[in-house]
Amino acid sequence: MLTIACYLLSEIGEMASVPAPQLVVSLAVGAALAVTGLVHRQVPASAARSSHAVLGALMGSYLVPSQLASAAGQALALTVVTAATVAVCAGVAVLIAYRTRTRPVDAVLGLIPGGSAAIVAYAEDLGADSRVVAFAQYLRVGLVAFSAPMVVLALHGPGAGHTAPGSFPNLSHLVDSSHQLAGLATLLFICVAGSRVGRGCRLPAPSLLGPMLLAAAVLATGIAPGFAPAGPLQDVVWVLVGLEVGLRFTRPAIRHIGHLIPHLFGGIVVICLACAGFAWILAGLAGVPFLEAYLATTPGGINAVLATAAATHTNVPVVAVVQSLRLFLVVLLTPLAIRWAARRMTGRPAERTDVRNGADDHRR
Repeated sequence: MLTIACYLLSEIGEMASVPAPQLVVSLAVGAALAVTGLVHRQVPASAARSSHAVLGALMGSYLVPSQLASAAGQALALTVVTAATVAVCAGVAVLIAYRTRTRPVDAVLGLIPGGSAAIVAYAEDLGADSRVVAFAQYLRVGLVAFSAPMVVLALHGPGAGHTAPGSFPNLSHLVDSSHQLAGLATLLFICVAGSRVGRGCRLPAPSLLGPMLLAAAVLATGIAPGFAPAGPLQDVVWVLVGLEVGLRFTRPAIRHIGHLIPHLFGGIVVICLACAGFAWILAGLAGVPFLEAYLATTPGGINAVLATAAATHTNVPVVAVVQSLRLFLVVLLTPLAIRWAARRMTGRPAERTDVRNGADDHRR
């Protein structure tokens, strides 16, 4: 019922020219319900996994040779900007850890851009406090989700990218194909098989990355084009993603890291401003529109960024390629980097226990 209500509210938001309304409205509703205590449950795991799988298939539909070639001309500049973005996030995280006496592993995992669901999932395995990591990650995603559409609104004015506001959704058009049944069957296969392959290969965020890779492989071979989710199906995915993020902002989560909120908020704002600066430099060097460069270099928030790019008819393939490749690399390389750093440092296990006990004492 909550999903349906958010979907209907997002339709009203679309009539009011709210950018990326399905994601923004549902995220705001979920956060409000969680903070006020009116809703205590999260999005069911099965629904979350399904939305991740469909989203993965959507991202994979952009990762094909012809689309990758569209970003090849700016490969060096995009690589440098991506590395700079990760470096800024890590630097801000270390600074926050130093000022608040938070463990660096918690702060770094909390602010690293991309793959929030996967990073939260394996935070405990890396010796981090998953509550701190989850709140920081979804605070970052939430701010990016709200700020990206607002930037579009500021640059293009109300109604940017919207088509036929108030029109009833076309329920007969659920995938980007002229043969809906075949397209839906292909999408279902990619979601189910991709998720199983992802789990079998022990990929982080298997429900997302597995279908993404399988979808890219299917399109690269040209076996079955036309399965990308579209219309109401895509809208429902954005609604579920927004609710999943918003409902994590619960009172216990906020109380647990209340003293960190101002530092995290300020750090994320600094990161977003730095990324906007990178986008301005990239736009000048690579000769691409600023909006395209900005959406490609935002510090994560790929769901909101893709929704915003699609709604404004920006160069979605370039945005999707840059964001997806960074997500994939960050998710895969972060555990290796954290474990390498842990081996280089001594005395961390004892510090971990002391800090967690101190945090628990503080809570009491």
